[in-house]
Amino acid sequence: MDFAYSPKTEALRQRVLRFMDEHIYPAESTYHAELEANTAAGKRWTPLKTIEDLKAKARAQDLWNLFLPEDTAELSGFKGAGLSNEEYAPLAEIMGRVPFASEVFNCSAPDTGNMETIARYGSDEHRARWLQPLLEGQIRSAFAMTEPDVASSDATNIATRIERDGDDYVINGRKWWISGAGDPRCAVYITMGKSDPDAARHQQQSMVLVPADAPGIKVLRPLNVMGYDDAPHGHMEMLFENVRVPASNMLLGQGRGFEIAQGRLGPGRIHHCMRLIGLAERALELMCRRAASRVAFGKTVAQQTVTQERIAEARCKIDMARLLTLKTAWLMDKAGNKVAKNEIAMIKVVAPSMACQVIDWAMQVHGGGGMCDDFPLAFAYTHARTLRFADGPDEVHRNAIAKMELGKYADRPQQHDMPVTRF
Repeated sequence: MDFAYSPKTEALRQRVLRFMDEHIYPAESTYHAELEANTAAGKRWTPLKTIEDLKAKARAQDLWNLFLPEDTAELSGFKGAGLSNEEYAPLAEIMGRVPFASEVFNCSAPDTGNMETIARYGSDEHRARWLQPLLEGQIRSAFAMTEPDVASSDATNIATRIERDGDDYVINGRKWWISGAGDPRCAVYITMGKSDPDAARHQQQSMVLVPADAPGIKVLRPLNVMGYDDAPHGHMEMLFENVRVPASNMLLGQGRGFEIAQGRLGPGRIHHCMRLIGLAERALELMCRRAASRVAFGKTVAQQTVTQERIAEARCKIDMARLLTLKTAWLMDKAGNKVAKNEIAMIKVVAPSMACQVIDWAMQVHGGGGMCDDFPLAFAYTHARTLRFADGPDEVHRNAIAKMELGKYADRPQQHDMPVTRF
């Protein structure tokens, strides 16, 4: 494994760094001011002009759809950066330093995963209707999987029904934590549900494309995350009541929802981890700057031993997570998502926990300021903490890792017991 940046990646990395310095960081205060103004005017769920203006700048500089891999670009007929997972990782990390930055480059969740899903598993009609506008940044999308009435960490529990009725499928069920469904530009939901309760366990589920304006869809409420509602993106609770879509909206085929999920969630999980490393890096930077500028008990906070220990530990944790992310991305590129599933599970456990810890230490150094929105840390913490659930909770990934590890020894002959040393 060689993790040196290719000339292509390094050139893009420098361009993204420059764009962040020139446009993204200066726009943070404008972003929050516009959001507050929209709230006061009763327009909280309105796309922000700040973001749209930045998108135009990013696209003009050809910093657009950087996530789009070569094979997906060929399927979509749309130009992307043509990067591998390993090449994209340092770019996603830079974008992750500011939570809204990924959207500026048209590289934000859940759209990236949805675009790849439609490109890989959709028809030419699906690509023309939804993929092209998504790649152009004209619409947004959502992924409707999680449900409030069952433990969705076991996806076989998903109870939303997708039933065939002539030339249509009829969808009934309740979903929640549907990220992006609050955006008025959200035009399509990739919806997972049970199409055949009597089929084999992993063939009961299907995925279908549901237009956001289909009759019978009700967005019930935005859910808040530790007090934040993430407007105008949002994490919504939704109801599907006799929602009817053409049978041609079925992705890949009935009963193949799990197959699609494995193809979609692997890249989505590692993209989250890439961005989290950037978020943790920024928290560490803010921590160091704050610690060096504040004096307590006759010396700077940076001179306090406990602070130095935490800074050192943060540096180690971030670099370890980055290396595991790069290894995982490399393996996905070389051998495919299925072969890399254990590494994907490991980084999905490691990166969110690492980010939570580093951000928490940074908040502690900021004192009371770390708890309010004068600094980006409180919101960053809620974002990182949420990702210990998104795309599968820690416990599910840990179980998968343990089973994989135990499986290495299941068929091996028993080794001689180690001698007992008595003390």
